[in-house]
Amino acid sequence: MEEDDVTIREQNFHSQVREYIICFLLFAVLYIVSYCIITRYKRKSDDHEDEDAVVNRISLYLCTFTLAVSGGAVFLLPFSIISNEILLSFPKNYYIQWLNGSLIHGLWNLVSLFSNLCLFVLMPFAYFFLESEGFAGSKKGIKARILETFVMLFLLALLILGIVWVASALIDNDAASMESLYDLWEFYLPYLYSCISLMGGLLLLMCTPVGLSRMFTVMGQLLVKPTILEDLDEQIYCIHLQEEALQRRLNGGSVNQLNKELDNIRNQRNKLERRKKASGWEKNLLYPIVMLILLAGTTISVLMVALNILYLLVDETAMPKGSTDRGIGNTSLSTFGVAQAVLEIILMFYLMVSSVVGFYSLRVFEGLTPRKDDTTMTTIIGCCVSILVLSSALPVMSRTLGITRFDLLGDFGRFNWLGNFYIVLSYNLLFAVVTTLCLVRKFTSAVREELLKALGLDKLQLSNSPTDPESGKLSANGHQKTL
Repeated sequence: MEEDDVTIREQNFHSQVREYIICFLLFAVLYIVSYCIITRYKRKSDDHEDEDAVVNRISLYLCTFTLAVSGGAVFLLPFSIISNEILLSFPKNYYIQWLNGSLIHGLWNLVSLFSNLCLFVLMPFAYFFLESEGFAGSKKGIKARILETFVMLFLLALLILGIVWVASALIDNDAASMESLYDLWEFYLPYLYSCISLMGGLLLLMCTPVGLSRMFTVMGQLLVKPTILEDLDEQIYCIHLQEEALQRRLNGGSVNQLNKELDNIRNQRNKLERRKKASGWEKNLLYPIVMLILLAGTTISVLMVALNILYLLVDETAMPKGSTDRGIGNTSLSTFGVAQAVLEIILMFYLMVSSVVGFYSLRVFEGLTPRKDDTTMTTIIGCCVSILVLSSALPVMSRTLGITRFDLLGDFGRFNWLGNFYIVLSYNLLFAVVTTLCLVRKFTSAVREELLKALGLDKLQLSNSPTDPESGKLSANGHQKTL
């Protein structure tokens, strides 16, 4: 009996060590990718080693850690879904025994813990540390900046504590609920993270429909559009004439405005030359296929949300809920098996990319748009916090909208607002309606512009269609019309 107990303890120990190693390897890959992404956009600094350089390096490491956690939150639900299907397909396979319910639950708990740590500790510390200079009268240096940073963090914690107390008193003025706020770890932090997740869900609700419609424009800029009734040689010739004319005007004196116009014309010429050199299949086949894929993904997403609304009205099990069951691989949560699971994963990634595109397309957040080799650390911190909020809310949004039936694990299933039927139903209705309106507005913009031109109202700028960056004129389909 004792030997059996020792054997069981040894197996549990080896299993835990294996899980820690797997988690470490996964996080190491995410950290390396995040570091490469941030250094690609970070403003290049001098090689001179000084106090500001040390502070920037520490903030860079903290931002990299936060972005890696965001990546973990994005891959969390897809990894769980595909793991469940793999275990169902190969239940006795020796080489996938490491893929079990304990590992999946551990990943969910780690992502939840690190998300709280980054959101409430690391990112505020990075920002205050970057902006700190030390208290007046104290000796300047790293220690003085660290002291000021911790003081600011303490004051921020008191401010957030007060705000949560006031919010709790306004929403639920109950002695038991107020008493539970004294439990910092078991109630206060999950309650606070629940509020942040609700804000993240609302931010996703605002960004994702805009991003779904904006994705067509973004892909249109990245791909080569079909050449229909256009003479590219003539357009390139006209561009050359404009470039030579501006060059002659610049020879008389350097003018900033002329330099900007010359840069725009050169960019425009490069795009035209790229369109001319593109192969026939790239111009006439790839672009329509990508547009059809985007349209199909958006349509399927809206249809799945509409079906989820019907399920919510007739079936209580459609409500998102948390799960404490560690039995991964017992039952399939997809009606059509692996094919539906793959479709759900593709839609989740599509919604995440669309939400990021929509986030940077909103005028409120345009200032956070990163630029290659010219993004300050303060902007990078803002971007990391925003992406962390969006990615942490992605599993909750996917389950709330009915994209997947996989129950939320760990602290993600403890959010208070998930049990409110009216909030969940309103969330689904708003997503379906706003996404449909954005797509209708996107695909009817050309018709609106032609009607305004026919009525002679185009000069009144009644249409909100984006301006064509290449020609400076309104363009309905993204093609350059005249030069």
